Amino acid sequence: MLRKKYYLYLDNQEYSILLKSLVALKNKLIQQERFADCVDELIMKVIAAPVNYI
Repeated sequence: MLRKKYYLYLDNQEYSILLKSLVALKNKLIQQERFADCVDELIMKVIAAPVNYI
């Protein structure tokens, strides 16, 4: 079964808010002594995502 792909189209402000929110979530999970590996992977995917200018 193929996974369905989703695409996000973000401007610079939305991109910045997304990254800051993910980092805040990661910090919150670390404070609660929970695993934050999945958030780390998502942050890396967001940073490595290709940028398309319209």
